[in-house]
Amino acid sequence: MSRRFIAAIVLTAALVAPTSIAQASPPDNSDGLTVMGTQVIDARQTEYTVSTAALKKPVRIRVVMPTGYDSSSSTRYPVLYLYHGTSGRPSDWIGAGDALATTAGKNVILVLPEAGYDGDGGGFFNDEWNGGKRGGSKWETFEYDQVIPWIDHNFPTIADRDHRAIAGLSQGGYGAAHGAALHPDKFTSLATFSGAPEIFRNSVVRAGASFVIEAITVGLNGLPPFTILGDPLLNAVHWQGHDPGTLVENFRGMDVSLWTATGIPGELDSPENQYGGGAGNVIEGATHISTLAFSSSLKNAGIPHRLDNYVFGTHSFPYWAQDFREYLPMLMDRFAHPVPTPTTITYSSTAKAYNQWGWSVAVNRTTAEKLTALTAASKLHFGFRGSDPATIVTPPWYVPGTTKTIEIASKAPNQTLQVVVDPSGRLTIQVPGASTVFVH
Repeated sequence: MSRRFIAAIVLTAALVAPTSIAQASPPDNSDGLTVMGTQVIDARQTEYTVSTAALKKPVRIRVVMPTGYDSSSSTRYPVLYLYHGTSGRPSDWIGAGDALATTAGKNVILVLPEAGYDGDGGGFFNDEWNGGKRGGSKWETFEYDQVIPWIDHNFPTIADRDHRAIAGLSQGGYGAAHGAALHPDKFTSLATFSGAPEIFRNSVVRAGASFVIEAITVGLNGLPPFTILGDPLLNAVHWQGHDPGTLVENFRGMDVSLWTATGIPGELDSPENQYGGGAGNVIEGATHISTLAFSSSLKNAGIPHRLDNYVFGTHSFPYWAQDFREYLPMLMDRFAHPVPTPTTITYSSTAKAYNQWGWSVAVNRTTAEKLTALTAASKLHFGFRGSDPATIVTPPWYVPGTTKTIEIASKAPNQTLQVVVDPSGRLTIQVPGASTVFVH
């Protein structure tokens, strides 16, 4: 987690004239973003200042193209979204994180979106709760719903899950895990570097996360307490809906890698290392507990993942740069060898409506926010976990115009229905709360 008292990071070659332009033409004003300014940093980097109704101020998105990128070529590339930490900026990964050298020669587009206003504490990658009134800054909307399609529309990406990854350090590690939990159909790989990927499920982690989030909210952002996620006691369900540990089943089929240390100084720390010291030690200890809790949640769910618990190390860029160097070759291999889409889908959410993996769920909720789940969903059957009724639309798997027999088993009397497949090949099924549905 970068902090205000950390010395400013100098952009490498920021004033060097580029030998080629990374973007052939100005990017469109699309997907809710309006481009306010463009700065070509060097032959690979361009930084865009964008405005959006989701945020109170313009913010920056830095895009790093592959070495030798030729805008006249038809080649398309996989994408890694890489997030900075608290009080950080997109340039952090370029200067202290050595990301240019690490990605040199790799055929990947690196996207570095801003996650706070001008180096403040950051919005913790959430749309502000504001006592249930919502409104305010909508960082979740910006990062996941606007930036990603904007990048796909304006840059030569391979715009599918198999070629899209998400990663980050510290608060950005939480942001990466949060985005992957909410949108598992968008990302094939997740990595956190000294991240806080679990914030609620473990009670010890919950206490620490609440303290940190409120310290950032009040002390760095100047906002009232509980603006971002609400009170973890009074608004527990809202916290659950934004806790990757609670939403752990959503990661099934994704490549997950976690790096963490304890805060005890290690081989990359020295008296000259301006990123170490007491604060770096304490913060690393806190993120260490969160990372281990998330790893435990994954393990208990039977979800394979990679944990590098290297023990000796502080919350500082020398370690994050090293982690990134280790991660990138594994990511490139994942991009080169896509894995099959999971045959069954389980997805949990507190949203009233969500779309994942071609499934659409609309909860007919008339009461408070609740956690629901589409479980073990396949062509032949699926479950729905939730107390309210819901409308569920399947992927386009069936022959349009044919009739399917639907059996619904629930606490209410079981039902057998005849449902006609719509012209797109989908079934629309009304379920009365917690149910198991069979399609014949």
